[in-house]
Order: sequence, then C-alpha cells, then structure tokens
Amino acid sequence: MTGPDNAPRYVVPSATDATSVLRRLARAGWTTREGFALTDGGWDITESRVVLYGRVPDLETVHLVVMAAARGAGVVAITDAVGEVGRALVADLGRLGPVYRAVDADPEPGDDDLVGQLVPEQRALLERLANGETIAAAAAAEFLSLRTANRRIAQARQLLGVRTTREAVLAYLRARR
Repeated sequence: MTGPDNAPRYVVPSATDATSVLRRLARAGWTTREGFALTDGGWDITESRVVLYGRVPDLETVHLVVMAAARGAGVVAITDAVGEVGRALVADLGRLGPVYRAVDADPEPGDDDLVGQLVPEQRALLERLANGETIAAAAAAEFLSLRTANRRIAQARQLLGVRTTREAVLAYLRARR
C-alpha cells in the first residue's frame, strides 16, 4: 500500500535530472503530471499513484508542493536545494518522510536503520509513548491533531512491521539502543 509516507519526494537541480527520475518512476507504475496544484478528488490521493513535477521558483509554490505531498502525491521539484526556496522545500517535505536530492536515490529506503527512516514527528510521538504518555497527550505536546498523531503512529507501525502501537513502541526502543 502506498501512502504519503512512502510516495517519492525528490528535489533536483535541473530539468534533465527531473526527467531521469520521472522516467524511472513511470516505469515503476507512477503517472506523471506537470504542476503541483491538486483541485480534483478527495483529500487522500494515494491510490492514484501520481507524481507531480515542475519548477519551484518561490515559497508559494513550495506550499503547493508540500500540500500535494501531504495528500499522497509523489513530487519531483526542480530547484536549488541550497537556496532559500530549496531549503524551505526540503525542510517542509522532510516532515512527511525522506526527501531525495540525488537522481539515482532509491525511493524505497532499505531496512538497515528503521529508526532513521521514521520522520521526526514519528520518533517524537514514539518517544513520548515510551515515557508513558497517552497518544492524545503526546499529540498535544507535539502540536499535532489527534488524527495526525494517529496517522503518524500507523505509518510508524507499518514501517516497523508491527501490528499494534505497543509493539511499535517496543520495536522503537529496541532499534534506538
């Protein structure tokens, strides 16, 4: 199952690099579409396996890219990752999951470092749960809605290969050591 946590997210410096990534993703079954605006359908578009691409010249476009990625679309953004716009884009996309800046980066990370694959929000929630907080208390402490916290924990459970939140916390503690 795909989801916002495992949709591909690339920030590349040139159209040539973007074309290479898009070709590889198309061969893997993703549909590519230019532009980052999503106006059709419901909120969650993960089942459509769409990758949006284009140039990201300003912070308004950064917002569009992040919103599309949060809804489950893959993104291939063309911008300088070390400039102001690129840094903002990488930071915001990084809250959703891994962001790749190399053309040949694998969109599905390996299983070597499971804790390292968790996004910061997932690690923070699991850490709070390990310290005995409830999901609601952990969500409030991390300034997340309860729904978002539950989604992040569900994504962490999937990544860690466990069925329950308790098992996720235990797996997180074992992997963290």
